[in-house]
This record gives sequence, structure tokens and C-alpha cells, in this order.
Amino acid sequence: MNKRDYYEVLGVDKSASDAEIKSAFRKLAKQYHPDVNKAPDAEAKFKEIQEAYAVLSDESRRRQYDQFGHAAFDGSAGGASGFGGFDASGFDFSDIFDSIFGNSFGFGQSRTRTSRGADKLMRIRLSFEEAIYGCEKTINLDMDTECPECDGKGGFHESTCDKCHGSGTVTSEQRTLFGTFMTKTTCPKCGGRGKSFKEKCSKCRGSGTIRQNKDISVTIPKGVDNGYRLKLSGKGEAGANGGPNGDLYIEFIVDKHKYFERDGDDIYLEVPITVTEAILGCKKEIPTLYGNIKLTIPAGSNSGDKQRIKGKGVDNANSYRNGDMYIILKVKNPKKLSRLQKELLSKLDDTDLEDSEIKSFDDFTRRN
Repeated sequence: MNKRDYYEVLGVDKSASDAEIKSAFRKLAKQYHPDVNKAPDAEAKFKEIQEAYAVLSDESRRRQYDQFGHAAFDGSAGGASGFGGFDASGFDFSDIFDSIFGNSFGFGQSRTRTSRGADKLMRIRLSFEEAIYGCEKTINLDMDTECPECDGKGGFHESTCDKCHGSGTVTSEQRTLFGTFMTKTTCPKCGGRGKSFKEKCSKCRGSGTIRQNKDISVTIPKGVDNGYRLKLSGKGEAGANGGPNGDLYIEFIVDKHKYFERDGDDIYLEVPITVTEAILGCKKEIPTLYGNIKLTIPAGSNSGDKQRIKGKGVDNANSYRNGDMYIILKVKNPKKLSRLQKELLSKLDDTDLEDSEIKSFDDFTRRN
């Protein structure tokens, strides 16, 4: 049976670079691997792709193939005689398969490589004041930490594994109808560590980590808001084989305040005033995040009027400036009046208090 051109098999030009050939092989191998593609011809196509890559990825073989074609390997040309047709047997695809599939299809990845510990997320509740001004908190949590008895090794009297010679993996041949393939699997003797111990650590039972309950002191910066996450580097789960710890993220849930309302770094405060304060104006003492101040309320104020006090909002550690504070006036009408108050209001009603807006509205009402 005539074989397809190797360049055609991989879908590349004859001038393709090594990187382009490798990229094409990775894409096709992932598409036609028999463990992924269950089509009847997937295994045959997978073998064809492997064979093409085994030739074109090798400088010497590619040069022979470019000169003699498939005849370079069947002895019918002046190339490498005696090949009897090229066979990918003995060609180690494991490294590139590791990069494509990882550990998913048993190609193996040495567990002797250090790996970073998992990140951890914890939510804590803060009062409004704690979030505004910052505070110190002690949090309690359970996490995997490096075993103090064996320093995270899992045992004592360490020696190199005599089966994998420290690599953590063993290479084996797998013969199929389509050729011989080299695969890597985790060393069964050392479990992928690449080393063994005469004595297993009794505290961590050989795992190198223990579950531990611990208190952590946290400095919470001023100005954090609801949903804000604080990162504590290296305070997460322990890494494996000497790898770094993960990070701990603390997410804040901030309680509401009775009077202050926060919007970003701005603060809103609704200030109740009497009818006479609204009509005549006044000076009123109001609270801010940084102590009381005297606020001037102009005469003729109405409910909903807004005043801005610059710089009296949140002093956020992550911002370059303070937010502002906004005062919203709320005129409160009295629910009960004394006789004297009623007499005074009656006399006031006898005077002309109508402004242009009220007069215009009343005129419109009478016309309709």
C-alpha cells in the first residue's frame, strides 16, 4: 500500500520549521489519540501521524526523506538501506505526550517535581468601623502544613530508589499491532518520589504533611470594603516535594452602619432637621468618620438637599485620596403640636409664604 507523504500527513509545507512540525503533531495527536477518538480508523491515523513526526522531527531522517522519499527506509534507494520500511518502534514520544495529555492517559509525569500548595479562601465578618479604620484579627483555620518531624520528606534515612534511579518514573515498552511505543509510568516502588526511606515518619505516615489547626494574626488595612480579598502569601496549603506553600485569601463581609452608608470610598449621611431649621437655616453638629463638625444649613432648605464635605469619606489604604462625605437633608414634620405651636403656625399661615413655584402650581390647578 502506498504511503501518504509525511508532510501531507502532518498538514505542513516542506519548508516547515521544527516548531511548526511539532505544533502540527501535537494538534493531530490530541485529535486522533485512541483514548480520545473512538472512530474505527483513529488508531491507524494516530500511528501514521507518529511515524511522520518520528521522521520529520529528526534532522538526519528528514534529510534522507527529502532526498529519497519513503524509499529512504526500504532499501530501494541510495539512502539508508535495509530499513525494511520505517518503523517508529523505539522512538520515545513520552515527553511530548506529557506536554499534551499530562497524566491523563498514563504517560506519566514524575512526582519528584516540586509542586505548589493549594490556595485557600476564608471569609471573615468585620464591623463597619473595623473595615473603615483597619484592625488586627486572629483567625483560626485547619490546613495541611509541612510535617515538623520529617521536614516534609515523609521519612528518615533517605536513599535513591533503585528501580527508577531517582527519576520517579519507569519507562516501559508497549507492543501493539501498529508498532512499539515507549511509555512512562509512576515508579511503583517509590510512588514517584524518586527516593525511599528506611524508616517511614509515623507522624505524617509518609505523606510529608499533617492537618493542623492554627491561629494566624492578620493586619487588616484601613478602608477595606465588602467582598474585598486580602492575599497572605505562603499561608495556604503546604507544597509537595519541597514546593512552596499556596496563598491564603481572606474575603471580608462588612456589617452595615446604623447611620453611615458607604458607596465606594464616599460616605452618605441622612441628617434629620426640623421645619423651623429648614425654613430659618441653622448650624447643626453632625458626626463624620473623623469626629463631629458644625454644618451650616442654609435657610429655605428642603428634604433631599445635598451638601458635599470634601475629604471626609473613607481613607482607603489602596487609594491615593480620601473619599468625600455627602449630607442628605430630611425635613421632619412634627406629628403632635401644642396649642401654642398651633397658634403660632396659624399666624404664620396668615402671612404670604408662597413662593413662585407654589403659586404657579396653584394657578395651574385652578385652571383645570
